[in-house]
Amino acid sequence: MNKLPFLIKNLKALAEVKNPAAFWLARQRPDEKAVAERLLVNHWKLMDIKLPEGGTLFESFPPLAHYKSWVEENDKLAQSATIIVGCNIGYGLNHVLVNTPNTHKVMVIEPDPEMLIACLGQTDYTPFFEIGKLHFLPPDVEVVRKAVQMADKQFLFGRIYLRSDFPSQQIGPEYAKWTRICKEQLEGLTVELTTLRRRQDVMVGNEMQNFRNSFRHGSLRDMQDTAKGLTAVILGAGPSLQVNGPLLAKNPGHLFYAAALQTLPAVQKTGIKPHLAMAIDYSAGMKRVFNMLDMEWARDIPLIYSTKLDPEVVNRYPGPLIPLWTLGGLATYVMKGNEYILDAGGNVSVAMFRFLTHCGVSRVLLCGQDFSWKGGLSHAEGHHASRTNAKSSVTMQNLQGETLHSALSYVTALRDLERDIERSGVEVMNFYGGYAVIKGARHFGENELVSQGLNTSAPGSLKIFLDNLKLARIPRPIPAVEPRYPAWSSSLRNAMKHMDKLFKRPAAKQKEIRDSMHRFHTYLRHDPLLVPYLYNEFMDVAGLAHGARKFDNRDNVEFKKIVRRVQDKVKHFDSLLGPETSASAAA
Repeated sequence: MNKLPFLIKNLKALAEVKNPAAFWLARQRPDEKAVAERLLVNHWKLMDIKLPEGGTLFESFPPLAHYKSWVEENDKLAQSATIIVGCNIGYGLNHVLVNTPNTHKVMVIEPDPEMLIACLGQTDYTPFFEIGKLHFLPPDVEVVRKAVQMADKQFLFGRIYLRSDFPSQQIGPEYAKWTRICKEQLEGLTVELTTLRRRQDVMVGNEMQNFRNSFRHGSLRDMQDTAKGLTAVILGAGPSLQVNGPLLAKNPGHLFYAAALQTLPAVQKTGIKPHLAMAIDYSAGMKRVFNMLDMEWARDIPLIYSTKLDPEVVNRYPGPLIPLWTLGGLATYVMKGNEYILDAGGNVSVAMFRFLTHCGVSRVLLCGQDFSWKGGLSHAEGHHASRTNAKSSVTMQNLQGETLHSALSYVTALRDLERDIERSGVEVMNFYGGYAVIKGARHFGENELVSQGLNTSAPGSLKIFLDNLKLARIPRPIPAVEPRYPAWSSSLRNAMKHMDKLFKRPAAKQKEIRDSMHRFHTYLRHDPLLVPYLYNEFMDVAGLAHGARKFDNRDNVEFKKIVRRVQDKVKHFDSLLGPETSASAAA
């Protein structure tokens, strides 16, 4: 008797669609014969599998009752997704597959290759592969991260359910580990999409206004490996800066000091004069820094600014300016290969770490990078938030076992920094102040700063890097951008006319309407330079097309509103980036 009747068929289907789990499984080379020998019918008269330590996976309880709660009754199941960690031999997975609409996306992470073989052998999943409902993921953080990122429509218009298979946790700790990783990725998606959905127009709008001036301010494209041998200090505005900052100021050594723009007033109070400041926060609230910033003191501190920064903040800064192109904006596709483009994340300290390691620094010291606080005050004196009682949504412990308060955005940034430290291979030291423990960074105190030579750099490395930063301020030619509106105007009018025709008989034209929505969604993404600016519009169209509900005339009204917003945005784009004559041509 073949105990794995569907294995070959499923593996062939996975290989045909180039599923990454299929390649991972091929590398693991699990013993299919050994897996088959472990399968049996248990005392519940159900298929089960022997555990390596003895017993079977489901001997203590029948699976059906356990998985009943995995599918909730709500009207958004068609627009939602489920992430399953641990597929056992398919009981939980199959329950979700057959009890959710075909548009409900299901992703499965199975860290044990033998369990994946057992699952793929029990059920024919090819119909679910064909309709794009089911996706197996290998235990690879980057693959999981990208898969979670691709579930943006489900996040915005439905829900994403994370289901950890309790029976599988008998097999080993990997299941708890991957549940935690998935939870972290979903938290990161929450922060990112909440920000994008609410602020994308602001970010890219700022970038468009800064576009011409940014080229006049220079470029960071030639900065890679210009800081070899250099020790860099990234100064944060955490509470410990007030204590440890002055200790650094007493022994400045030959170090390169960098701080966020909003941290400069707090840094000035420590006695340290940074060599560089950075700003990535696009919000209008950044203007508050000028209420506390000593403009004369900052006049010779260069500012690396994200091109998404509020133009008023850029224009008011008293010192030299150097633009930073970041992912998610105009540079993502158009300037790739011609400019340095940074994945800035959502935290300026993380962005500085990524920039400085790109520049080739040999060592990084962290000071005031606390990612948490005690009591109510979350920032050092001088920061504009230092007198505000912070709201805590997360608690953690420091090395002394004390309870610390934090927020999801800080925890997400801390995880990003820890991953970057691991990837970079750069020696990272944390001037520990009693707050969050940063994995991958060794702690040091005042005594070690001098005795271990932490405040030293290779001879000449500091001057070389500072000279290269000056060269980065040389103006660059402004690229010519062809006007978009003339071509877009005709296509947008035709799209509205076509949809009007279909909506004269909506009941009879459901498929044609959905297909037209999908085609229009594709059209909105055909011009890479406009994609970031039209993010909200193509997500709104995706919301109309996504799911299984029926269309009515209200959807046509909403569709027209979206198209008119697109028309206005393309006109505005031309007025800021196109030739001087494009504004009048678009009017």
